[in-house]
Amino acid sequence: MSTQNNILATILERKRAEVAERKQLFPTALLERSEYFKTPTVSLARYIRRADKHGIIAEFKRKSPSKGVINKYASVDQVSVGYMQSGASALSILTDTDFFGGSLNDLKSARKYNYCPILRKDFIIDEYQIVEARSHGADAILLIASALTPEQTRVLAECAHGLQMEVLLEVHSQEELNSHIHPLVHLVGVNSRNLSTFETSLDIAHALVEHIPDEFTAIAESGLRTPADVLALRNAGYHGFLIGETFMRHVRPEVQCKEFIQELARHSMQSTTTQSRAQAA
Repeated sequence: MSTQNNILATILERKRAEVAERKQLFPTALLERSEYFKTPTVSLARYIRRADKHGIIAEFKRKSPSKGVINKYASVDQVSVGYMQSGASALSILTDTDFFGGSLNDLKSARKYNYCPILRKDFIIDEYQIVEARSHGADAILLIASALTPEQTRVLAECAHGLQMEVLLEVHSQEELNSHIHPLVHLVGVNSRNLSTFETSLDIAHALVEHIPDEFTAIAESGLRTPADVLALRNAGYHGFLIGETFMRHVRPEVQCKEFIQELARHSMQSTTTQSRAQAA
C-alpha cells in the first residue's frame, strides 16, 4: 500500500494512541462532571429538516491531510457565531489535532456561544470519545464506516443513544451502507471523498442517495463548492450538506457562508418558480 493510500490507517493508528493517552489524563468520571454532560441535547436531524433553513452544516477546520493548512488563524468563536447568524442549520467542529488542527477546546468554545446542534467531527473508535464529546457540548457524533466494523458501529451507536446523542454514519460505498446501517443511526452521510486516497467525486453522492432508506436524514459531504452543487444534490434527495473547506479557505469563513446561503436561497426560489410555471402550463 502506498503512502497516499495509507492515510486513513495512519490516522487510526495515531488515534488509538491518543485515546489511550487521554483516558489516563482525563478519566471518564472527570468528564461526567462537566456542565454540559447532563444538559439536554439538540436534534441535528430535526434542525437539518427545518423548512426555514437550507440544511447547511457549516464546518470549522484549520487544515486537512490532503490540502494542508486551510485557515490556521481562524477564531472558532467568531466563525461559529457567524455561521449561525448566516443561516447555517448546524455546526461541525473538527476536534482531531494532529491531522486537522482542531481540539476539544474548539468544540467547547463553539458550544459556549451557540444553541444550534453541534457535530463532533473526528475519528471515533472508542466509547470514551463519545463521553468526551458529550462532556464538551456535542449533540451528535460522526461514525465513519471505513474506520469501523459493523459490530463496532453498533456498539458506538448504542453508547451515543444512551447519552441522548445522535449519530451521523458516514459511508463511501453501497457496501459500507448495507453493512453498517443501524436503527440507532439517525443520519447517513455520503462522503464524496475517499478517505484512503482523499480523492473527491460528487458522482459518489449522486449514485448512493437512492439507496439510503427514507427513515434516515441524508447528508452529502465533501466536494460541495457551489450553491448549484447543493441544489443538484437536494433535488437528488439529500436533506443536509456538510461544507467546510469552501468556507474555511476565505479570510472570513462566516462571510463566505452567508454569501453562499444567500445565493442558494436565490437559486432555490428560482427553481421553485420555474417548477410552478411548468406545472401551470
